[in-house]
Amino acid sequence: MAFQDTKGQIHWKVHFSSPIEKVYEALTTDKGRKTFWAENTFEKNGYVEFSILNYEKYKSKILAKNGKDLFQIEYFGTEVMFQLLTTKDDNGTDLILTAHTHDDDVKYEMTAGWVSVLLAMKAAVDFGVDLRNHNPVRVWENGFVDN
Repeated sequence: MAFQDTKGQIHWKVHFSSPIEKVYEALTTDKGRKTFWAENTFEKNGYVEFSILNYEKYKSKILAKNGKDLFQIEYFGTEVMFQLLTTKDDNGTDLILTAHTHDDDVKYEMTAGWVSVLLAMKAAVDFGVDLRNHNPVRVWENGFVDN
């Protein structure tokens, strides 16, 4: 099997040593998303408005939000599903991300972009560390590794 070879789909997994409730809260609340994903988010009436450095505010529709194990949104023209599973060996959490797009250019950029978001999330949730630059010059479009 080749790397990310399913047409129109991005698929990543990441393991957290943190319990599922903590991972779900980081993913699904404004307070949590601010620690790794966006400078700010504002959730209201089934939408999340993302404020990301050097981007116009972007409003994502929440497609599903289930208890503590599923969050699905429309995000920059893609449909993204986050599934969370408790791991029995360490009471941690496996997060499975699946994103769908029909645009090969979007898939190319977002394949790497989701690695950045997920690793920043792991650092924030498991270790309380914010890996982002928070500098409008040191951003993705200028060749910097950042969210």
